[in-house]
Amino acid sequence: MDPAPRPNALKSMGHRLSLTKLRRALSGRKKKLQEIQEPDEPNQTTTTKPEAEEEEEEDDDDEDDMNEGNTVIGLLGGGQLGRMLCEAANPLGIDIAILDDHNAPAKQAHNTNRHVVGSFKDPERIKELAARSDYLSVEIEHVDTEVLEDIEKNGVPVVINGETVTHRPPIHPSWRTLRLIQDKYLQKEHFKASGKTIPIAEQIAIESGDATLDSLKQAGKQFGFPFMLKARKGSYDGRGNFKVDSEGDFAEAIKALGTMPLYAEKWAPFVKELAVMVIRTEDSDGKLKNCVAYPAVETIHEDSICTKVFMPPREVSEEICEKARKLATEVISTLWGRGVFAVEMFLLEDGSLMINEVAPRPHNSGHYTIEAVPYMSQYKAQLHAVLDLPVPDKLIPRVKSSIMLNILGGAKPDSHHHLSGLARSTFGDDMDVYLHLYNKESKPSRKIGHITLTGFCSVQELEAKAKPFIDLVDQIRQDRLQATSETLRPTQETNGSAKPAEKAPATENHVETQELSAETDSNDKPLVLVTMGSDSDLPVLKAGLDILKEFNVPYALDITSAHRTPKYMMKVADEAAGKGIKVIIAAAGGAAHLPGMISSETPLPVIGVPVKATHLDGMDSLLSIVQMPRGVPTATVGINNSTNAALLAIRILGAFVPEYQQAMKKYQVDMEEAVIVKGTKLREGGDAAYLAGMKK
Repeated sequence: MDPAPRPNALKSMGHRLSLTKLRRALSGRKKKLQEIQEPDEPNQTTTTKPEAEEEEEEDDDDEDDMNEGNTVIGLLGGGQLGRMLCEAANPLGIDIAILDDHNAPAKQAHNTNRHVVGSFKDPERIKELAARSDYLSVEIEHVDTEVLEDIEKNGVPVVINGETVTHRPPIHPSWRTLRLIQDKYLQKEHFKASGKTIPIAEQIAIESGDATLDSLKQAGKQFGFPFMLKARKGSYDGRGNFKVDSEGDFAEAIKALGTMPLYAEKWAPFVKELAVMVIRTEDSDGKLKNCVAYPAVETIHEDSICTKVFMPPREVSEEICEKARKLATEVISTLWGRGVFAVEMFLLEDGSLMINEVAPRPHNSGHYTIEAVPYMSQYKAQLHAVLDLPVPDKLIPRVKSSIMLNILGGAKPDSHHHLSGLARSTFGDDMDVYLHLYNKESKPSRKIGHITLTGFCSVQELEAKAKPFIDLVDQIRQDRLQATSETLRPTQETNGSAKPAEKAPATENHVETQELSAETDSNDKPLVLVTMGSDSDLPVLKAGLDILKEFNVPYALDITSAHRTPKYMMKVADEAAGKGIKVIIAAAGGAAHLPGMISSETPLPVIGVPVKATHLDGMDSLLSIVQMPRGVPTATVGINNSTNAALLAIRILGAFVPEYQQAMKKYQVDMEEAVIVKGTKLREGGDAAYLAGMKK
């Protein structure tokens, strides 16, 4: 009889064996150990089962193993991309364990007891997911790469059949790729230094703090005008970008993006935006096997969001499309890990191509592949690549043309109903229509679904046939923009009494947008309510709103005067907690009764911002808020200091949302480092040089 595997040998197998194989190995080892330890007794009666029963029992064991051990991909993030990945996994018998909120869209499409509830930025929850998974992958690149690196190197402990083993699920794409992609400046520097001919725009890093203005001047001198100012981290879909047309834009650019790490990029005079999805495969040792490109597509962005995708691109030659595919594979070959990648690029006026950015995951520009390349959609390709299953050497669409239209939330929750109804009722021999709804709450500009149209005609002919759909998409956008404009207009005052404009849904932010009405592309409802007694308080609150954007905290805005709209103010305060609000920031000047009155009507923490009015320099506002009677606690910050109000709100959220607590820790470290840099500069250069620099 062969000796049983040594325990230490089994414990070192975690990076090579799936959880299913580990269970079987440990189960077999225990059976063999029992055989060794049980003495043979001469008079012991041994019952031999019929051969058929033994085979049946073995089959049952295998079935149990399959039920509890289908190949499991742990997915960080469970939005619409994860949902469509699950829809592709279900018929393949692949299990997806999702780390996200309990009712995330992806979890609705895949029922398993392996899901983890929590934030995909929480290190402990990520380790819990790793312990339940054979492989790890991501739905969004903005994850904690440090914990992924630790899992790859050190593994996570897993108890199987009473044995503790170290489990190292392969991570695809690699944490190295994710970390690189998270910083757009470093991403492009990597492509430039790769040794391959990958065209990127000229770029320079922008210094932070007091040196930002000088850096912007240097960018203007080096690139000329216009140039692009971009956030290095956290942005997507064109968000986090600011077009600088002249030195006159510097102050506004700093105000919009100055709190984030930035870089400047030379303006690219593009005529179209193209995108190519690429499947990247490599062996278990990390050696590249192949990069296979899907067809090039044309993407249309409006309001910094992709709204339409055309396959093939309109009025673009096959030669350029083929160059785009080859360039995309060159780009992805420089990265690490298996999976599907999106390569976004510009088609310039002279017919050349320039790389814009890469997404290391399925992408909006690849949704069309579900119907246009049904044998290997981008979601099926993600599964095959991560699991190292076969993928085709070339990807040829089964239709001649395809158009993808994003369904974005409109001015009203039901704004998209006419569009989805048209998709459900349109049938024909010359155009197929496929509706995808993500079961997400409709909010202005939020991606809540998409429609794919396919045909065997040219893309121009398909566009003509799809005109009713395109017109509705455009109309929803126009209505949304009109409603946003009306919502942000100042309150009209008549005879000393203020009447709020007809109530529209409270507006929300996105971390990199300049408009207060654009919302985050997450599943979270607003966590912070920011309200003011008058629209004249909004400039004071702008600094605090910038902080909330920097930390990616979804918020709602409102005007609730304690004296002119007291009933409405009380209603807002009373309903806030029921709508998911966790903290309220209230700004008021003069008598400044608003923060205290709201605090008296809500169980939520309220932070008052005293606003400096015409008289008394804001001291009246400060004392009014801070001197609340016992039983009605109202936190108070310095006069006009909405920055601290926002930071305090984030600390309150951080008490129960780990990602905000981690972000706050990083903010404090960055703040400390900035002061140290200033101190070093002062010590080394002296006071005269330092003051001269400040004047500049």
